[in-house]
Amino acid sequence: MQVLFLDESGDHNLSVIDGSYPLFVLGGIIVDQAYAANPMEDAVRAFKRNLFDRDDLVLHTANITRNRNGFERLKERVFRERFYRELNSLLRGLRFQVVACAIRKEDHLARYGVAALDPYMLSLDVLVERFCMEIGEREGGGVIVAEKRDPTLDRQLEIAWLNLKVQGTRYIRASTIEHRIAGLNLRSKSANIAALQLADLVLTPIGRKILGKPVKEDYRVIEEKFRRSPNGRVDGYGLVVLPK
Repeated sequence: MQVLFLDESGDHNLSVIDGSYPLFVLGGIIVDQAYAANPMEDAVRAFKRNLFDRDDLVLHTANITRNRNGFERLKERVFRERFYRELNSLLRGLRFQVVACAIRKEDHLARYGVAALDPYMLSLDVLVERFCMEIGEREGGGVIVAEKRDPTLDRQLEIAWLNLKVQGTRYIRASTIEHRIAGLNLRSKSANIAALQLADLVLTPIGRKILGKPVKEDYRVIEEKFRRSPNGRVDGYGLVVLPK
């Protein structure tokens, strides 16, 4: 069974748009369930023990970039360089595919006005379509795992998922989604699930690239992992940027 581990970068609010990050990215990693539960989990925990002498730390971009909640040592230049070098090596060595949908919120709002769809719901449709295509015809061949946020947002996501199973998307019928994806599971950050943490880590570099910011080594690693077409195309397969 394939698992799509989902996370987000930025916020999906269209009423107030942050000029420094006017983007919403929903995405994550597609990985074999057994691989995620064992080799991937073991590798991420070993990475944490090697650097921090503990494996209960949760790799979270906000905490890493702000040197907090267990990542205070990243203030030290030598340790920080080692951390990112070994993290990139970890990511490069693990088996997973990256899939993401990014919404340029100002352009989205300018094009559609009051009819603009909520960026979270729009990007969820896109990712469910790609995930269904990746699963193929296998019944119950996939499951989606997303991180819990707050009760209101979690409920909105559950409603959106139910709507997909009833109405489908523009390109995938509801019956196909129901047939191929076994369900949506919400898990808390405290569960310390390695694959969910990797889903978090891959999104910010994607956002930075789309916004035209300098590319770092982490993006080069992620670029190698994008889901691709049979002839190697990423656009529309592993990465969708809207509006086109």
